[in-house]
Amino acid sequence: MSDPGPKDANPKDPNPLVRRVDALLRRRQDPGVGGEVPVLTEIVQDETGRVRRVDPAALEALARELERAVLERLGPEIERVIEARLGRALIQVLGQAQESVRTELTGSVTQMVREAVAASVAHALAPPKQD
Repeated sequence: MSDPGPKDANPKDPNPLVRRVDALLRRRQDPGVGGEVPVLTEIVQDETGRVRRVDPAALEALARELERAVLERLGPEIERVIEARLGRALIQVLGQAQESVRTELTGSVTQMVREAVAASVAHALAPPKQD
């Protein structure tokens, strides 16, 4: 916007901004001037704000491409997280299985030793066989 001419200048207002606002208000009141410049009190239609209809096939293709791109970028991280969780789960399960096997083996060996000692004692206490 150009600086208003001397006819628009108000000698009481030395501020150029005030002079420009006055000139704009005078132009707005002048019936000979077209309203090509909107002012703050006018509503301007925004042509770019219209909702455009999206093709469902294009939307589906975009969704597939987005999914592929996300999985491509996150793939290594997903694998690392799965391996870490699987490793922890396996360690826990194997620890429990090992404890269970240890308990079972301890019981079995103890039982076998008792049976062997009992058989040995029974054999030692048995009367000698006569041939």
